[in-house]
Amino acid sequence: MRSILLFGLFILVMAYSSMSQNDFANPTAVHFSTSDIRLQQIFDRAEKAAKENIAVFGGRTVLIEGAQYRNIWLETQPMGGTMYAKRDLGIARNNVEIFMDFQRADGRFPGLIVKQDNQIMPDYHQFQGFCFPMPALELYYLLGKDKKFLHKVYAALEKFDAYLWKTRDSDNNGCLESWCIYDTGEDHCVRFNEFPNAWPFDFPPTKQAVQSMSAEELKRHCKVSQYDSLKEMTVPIESMDIMSYSYTCRDVLALLSAELENNQQAFWRAQADHVRGKIKSYLWDAQKHACFDKDKNNRTMPILLHNNLRCMYYGSFDQEMADEFVKYHLVNPEEFWTPMPLPSIAANDESFRNIPGNNWSGQPQGLTFQRSIRALENYGHYSELTLIGLKLLEVIGDSLKFTQQFDPFTATINQSKDGYGPTILACLEFISRFYGLHISKDQIFWSCLDRDHAYDYTQAWNQQVYRMKTTDQMVHAMINDNVVFSFSKGMRLVSDLKGVIVEIIGIEAEAKQATVEVGQKVYSFRVEPNSVYRLDEKGRLIKL
Repeated sequence: MRSILLFGLFILVMAYSSMSQNDFANPTAVHFSTSDIRLQQIFDRAEKAAKENIAVFGGRTVLIEGAQYRNIWLETQPMGGTMYAKRDLGIARNNVEIFMDFQRADGRFPGLIVKQDNQIMPDYHQFQGFCFPMPALELYYLLGKDKKFLHKVYAALEKFDAYLWKTRDSDNNGCLESWCIYDTGEDHCVRFNEFPNAWPFDFPPTKQAVQSMSAEELKRHCKVSQYDSLKEMTVPIESMDIMSYSYTCRDVLALLSAELENNQQAFWRAQADHVRGKIKSYLWDAQKHACFDKDKNNRTMPILLHNNLRCMYYGSFDQEMADEFVKYHLVNPEEFWTPMPLPSIAANDESFRNIPGNNWSGQPQGLTFQRSIRALENYGHYSELTLIGLKLLEVIGDSLKFTQQFDPFTATINQSKDGYGPTILACLEFISRFYGLHISKDQIFWSCLDRDHAYDYTQAWNQQVYRMKTTDQMVHAMINDNVVFSFSKGMRLVSDLKGVIVEIIGIEAEAKQATVEVGQKVYSFRVEPNSVYRLDEKGRLIKL
């Protein structure tokens, strides 16, 4: 084993003498160089800023959320940790496992884990999002298919899904509920009427329950200083987010079952489909092409939310729903396709508020950009994702600051604190998807937009070195310095881990005339936006 590791490190040294000695302490590493000076500055600044968010929690090295958020939240850090796995698998594993290790016996995860005076304290007052199941599955592959880890994830998801259905359908109508603002991580969003921020109990919040609390109890349980009984309490809210938490649990449990060969795959797939069906029949408005939550009286809340994109992140929309939301809303300049895209509430909605800092009533959030990657890739909207990512990189390049929010109309950062992890990681992920490579579930995604710059991206992982390097308009995909294929800029090629081409994807906003070279064979064809192809045994391009 030691000789294999040394050989892997030797390959790294030979492939990149420009890497620092510190890179060799961890055989998982990324190197990127480009003639695009602005893009290089963004990458270098993001790498440095990400490292500044590394901290030790109870003996575990983890990646915290960053900026003013010095702890780890369920909505960000398992996802962020898995993204950081490109650079450090140990941190990635810690960011996922720490939440499983603090999962309660009844299945509830901590919404966040706090470090105070060197003590680690799990906080169960809110769900705080649930970007956990799919990142955990992705990490399983990156860890070399560790079955012990997989069993642990399976048990955790099964318990949490059961907890959701035991506690969060208080009116027994088959739709799960959000009971506080922080359950979905929508801090200060106007639709909640400012109460309650948190709710740690297994019974739903009511005016009667709240009015019986002392000021100290309000602060401890609801994370507010006072309760204004004149404001209507909108919770419990029948929630597309909480339903999606269950969907992603069941979806990933089906995928885990296939890996574990436990004969539960069909069961969990049917369970996931049931949740998806309920979302569509109960929360989806076919005439308005979007989902809308319902308030405590089961009345539709007519606010057009970016949370539809969250559902796409979790995979809880079917293809038709996703396509319609993108067509009618996401790319609508009056709603979510503002100069800086992805506001939290549609810009023309009467509930929209352009408030800087930390407010989910309007301004685009770095966390939404981070989630948009999986959300749009899940449904094949690659070209829209390219435009979104390019805009984020453009805006970050103006200041080289990674803030939490952005002004949707001026496309500028706000004056919130620099170093916000989701924005940092979103930039690094977009670079890997536009000018480099990323590894997911036994496949390598080699991507290069058609730009007049040179790019050289290397990913060291699993004692292998994967490198994508451009020469003029051609892109060369290499494994351990061996060219496995070449292709023209302006598309994405998907291969297995040995470099055998599986798919070709159009990621640009316009069609591209493309060339692929494999050995002595040369293939020429036209690649359309958002289209997926494969090469048949005769070299013909087949659209999927």
